[in-house]
Amino acid sequence: MHFLDQAKIYIKSGAGGPGAVSFRREKYVEYGGPDGGNGGKGGDVVFEAVQGLNTLIDFRYTQHFKAQRGGHGMGKDRTGASAPDLVIQVPVGTQILSEDKEEILADFTEVGQRVTLLEGGMGGRGNASYKTSTNRAPRQHQPGIPAEEMWVWLRLKLLADVGLVGLPNAGKSTFINQVSNAQAKVGAYAFTTLVPKLGVVRHRGREFVLADIPGLIAGAAEGAGIGDRFLGHIERCRVLIHLIDISGTDPAEALAIVEDELEAYGEGLAEKPRLIALNKVDLADAELAEGFAKELRAAGADAVYPISGATGEGIEALLDAALSYLPDRTATETRGSEVEDAPDESDEWSPLG
Repeated sequence: MHFLDQAKIYIKSGAGGPGAVSFRREKYVEYGGPDGGNGGKGGDVVFEAVQGLNTLIDFRYTQHFKAQRGGHGMGKDRTGASAPDLVIQVPVGTQILSEDKEEILADFTEVGQRVTLLEGGMGGRGNASYKTSTNRAPRQHQPGIPAEEMWVWLRLKLLADVGLVGLPNAGKSTFINQVSNAQAKVGAYAFTTLVPKLGVVRHRGREFVLADIPGLIAGAAEGAGIGDRFLGHIERCRVLIHLIDISGTDPAEALAIVEDELEAYGEGLAEKPRLIALNKVDLADAELAEGFAKELRAAGADAVYPISGATGEGIEALLDAALSYLPDRTATETRGSEVEDAPDESDEWSPLG
């Protein structure tokens, strides 16, 4: 399955049906009078958050959505049929933005949430409704209220409790595979993760959703590497886990690079609680790991958790710390179903969509 987290679509509600101009004509009925019925209401454009979706890929192939117009009024005082609403299903976590992306029109955070974005036009009046004591044979009618239309952007922000951040090749994919049901691609090169990945973590009788996003590099806020496009998927997380590779560059420098990118992105990411995890300690001795941990604490880390995503060493203590930031509930009660069909990053995909 391809992953797509942004899409621009055109939506149009249904116009109201026109009222009818008609007169009653029956044998032996003199002066039958007007009997033109009203037009029917046009269909609304309704967005609904549903389970089982975690990508906007469907909107790559269908960009125009138009509701039906209301039925015409008819003689014998028959009102035109109202058109059905056009219901557009989106994943939980989707935001609807104006065409200029300056205004958030709707934000879907719960399964079943529905928002009517465009109202269908009301049906026009038929000539029967214009009949008065002084106007016995009116011929005027209304054509029906016109449809509303607009272009909008859909932006998906995956809902997760905990987010993984770090430089490329810090071991995030190995970590999420170790602690959850995810099957993220693992490779000995940078940017093995090209799209966000979700996994359900079960720890000490509780469950939470963990999100892994592509690695950040210096200058990501200006578009370097994959850029900071996917940071939006961890905006809703309650706590971030920052993985630092013990065998990579200087850990304190790695910490500073990611912190700077989170600060540059904004949206409150720099204020979120963070757990600093020194990863791949199985590749170094205890003395080196402790020395790096001291450097990280001196650089501003409150606590450092030495772990190994490959062997599982130290992961329990890290997950215990993550649980302390989460409400006492199970993830499956609210949004666990979102990760049932997690995106398959083996498919070809481009960050440009």
